[in-house]
Formats: sequence, structure tokens, C-alpha cells
Amino acid sequence: MSVPSEPSSAAEGAVADRDTHRPGHPLARYVLRRIGVSALLVLGVTLVTFVLTNLVPGDTVAANLGQQAAEDPTIVAAYRAHYGLDKPLPEQYLTYLGNLLRGDLGESQQTHRSVVADLSAAVPATLEIAIGAIVLSILVGVGLGVVAAVRRGHLTDSALRLVSLVGISVPTFWLAMVAFYVFSYQLDIAPGSGRLSPATTAPPDVTGLYTVDSLLAGQWVTFGDAVAHLMLPTLVLTLYTVGLLTRFTRSAVLEVLDQDYVRSARAKGLPGRTVLVRYVLRAALVPILTVVGLAFGALLSGTVLVEQIFSWPGMGSYAYQAASHLDLPGVMGVGLVVGVIYVVINLVVDLLYGAIDPRVRVT
Repeated sequence: MSVPSEPSSAAEGAVADRDTHRPGHPLARYVLRRIGVSALLVLGVTLVTFVLTNLVPGDTVAANLGQQAAEDPTIVAAYRAHYGLDKPLPEQYLTYLGNLLRGDLGESQQTHRSVVADLSAAVPATLEIAIGAIVLSILVGVGLGVVAAVRRGHLTDSALRLVSLVGISVPTFWLAMVAFYVFSYQLDIAPGSGRLSPATTAPPDVTGLYTVDSLLAGQWVTFGDAVAHLMLPTLVLTLYTVGLLTRFTRSAVLEVLDQDYVRSARAKGLPGRTVLVRYVLRAALVPILTVVGLAFGALLSGTVLVEQIFSWPGMGSYAYQAASHLDLPGVMGVGLVVGVIYVVINLVVDLLYGAIDPRVRVT
């Protein structure tokens, strides 16, 4: 006796209708979801930054006006009214959000310029050393990690593990001081501070990156001087990140090498290089991307001491000066930029996940 096929057809039709009315491609839906989550995270970053900044102990009036002026009630009242400090905190936050939507981060209490103008000069300086450091770190760290994994148990593996351990154990500020003393002061083979030599004129401002702007303007002398000043801070930041990426890449590749499908590929007689590139590295790429993203965010937000040692006018130096003078708009501006940097980096990494591994695209 045959079973009627109508219910099965109805169920298939319902599934087809559901799939038909589901909008967009799975990757497109995944991208939209991640963008929505990132927007909410940025809103959360603004709230956390605002609350933590206003909970910092200390008198911002006395820090910026001096003790004598802070004892004059008229001056204090005018100062608090100018910066909106006389309003309740909820009203200050709503005003901050409104200004933020217009691209206004407020006026720095230290420089008396807009925070946007200050950060537009500081962020490119930090980007210049961070991009160079992360590119070198990926090329060297991932390569050494793969070599260490392939040569597991050999002398090469032990040596690379030792070098990577030293790289992540040595404090970057100590390494920066040693590099500055040896290569700039003692050997005098590298510039010690600043982005350019005093006698060199900055290139026309296009991107804020002196190396890029000097190339666009055809100023080769300025380009060479900018690269020379980049060498020491970039190499100091690279050494730590290389150690981190080497160790993590080694672990990720070793985990994939032990999978059954890798053994099957080798048993079929595929060349070792083909197995490594098409099977091992592609599978290990997702966790490696996570570490690369976090490392790049750390380079952009954690270079305070390195920038101070090399007198690099980047975001770290600006944050230090703002915090030292209780410059609340400056501190909130830096905090917001750092938070947005991490959100954007995580968004890019998540989107790369979806492009590399279709299983990540939640249906």
C-alpha cells in the first residue's frame, strides 16, 4: 500500500516558500548582522567612555586653570559653563551624542583646538608605525610559525620557539629604550626622535602618512627621511608581535596537521607544498586572523610608552598628555577612537571569516 505524497509535497512547498521569502544571500545577511552588532557596540563604547572618563578622580578645573584661578568662583563658573560641565551627567551625555553625530568631539581643554583636529594629526602618525609593524609581523611571524610547525621536534622548531618566547617576554618600552640608546645614541645609525628631521619640510598633507604623502608629491628626500625615522619604532613593535604570531601560528598549523583529511591528502600522493597551502594554511587561517586583528588593534592603541620614548607625535602621546592634564574631551576622544578601532577590526575579521569559511555564515 503506497503512502500519499501530498503532505511531503506540502512540507517541501512550505520550505521553498520560506527560503524564497528569506532576503538576500547568506553572506549578505551575515554582513548586515555584523554591521548591526558593530553599530550597537559603538554606541556602547560611547557610553562606557563617557562614564569612565567622568569617574576619574581629580579636579579638571584646577588641572587646566591652575590652583589660583580655580579658587575664583566666577572663573570656575565660566569655565564649567564653557565646557558644559555645569549640566547633569545624563544631559552632558545626550549633548555629547548629538555633537558626535555631527562629527564634533568637543574642544580640547589642553590645546584649545577641536579634538577632531588634534586626532586627525595624531592618528595618521600612529597608523604609520602600526601598519608597518603589522605587515612585517605577518610576513615574518606567520612564516616562522609555519616553519616551526612543519619542523616539529627538530632543532629549528626549538630555536624558533625560544626566539618567540623572548620576543613576547621582553617589555616593549625596555626594548625601545635599548634600541634608542644603542642605534641612535651610541652607533648614530638611526634617527632617534620625531617623524622627520628638523631640516626636512613635511610633505603636503593628503593622507597624514608622511611616507605616502611624500611619494604622492614626488619628494624622495622627504620619503627617505620619513622611512629612516620609522625604522626603530616599527622594529621595536614588530619584535613583540612577531613572537606572538609565531607561537600562535605554530599551534594553529599543528592542530590542522593532525586532522584526518590532511593525512588523506598526503596518502593520495599530493605534493607537500600543495597540502600545506591548500589544506593546512586555509584551515588555520581563521584563528590566525583573530590574533592578527587583536595584534593590530593593540599596536594602534598600546603604543603610549614607545611613542613617548621616540617622541612620536601619535595617538599614544596625545592620550598621555590629555590624561596628565585631565583633558576630558581629549581623553574621551582617544577612548572613542580606540573603541571604534577595535570594533572595526573585529568587523573586518568577522567578514573575512565569512568569506574564508562558509560554515561561519549563520543561516
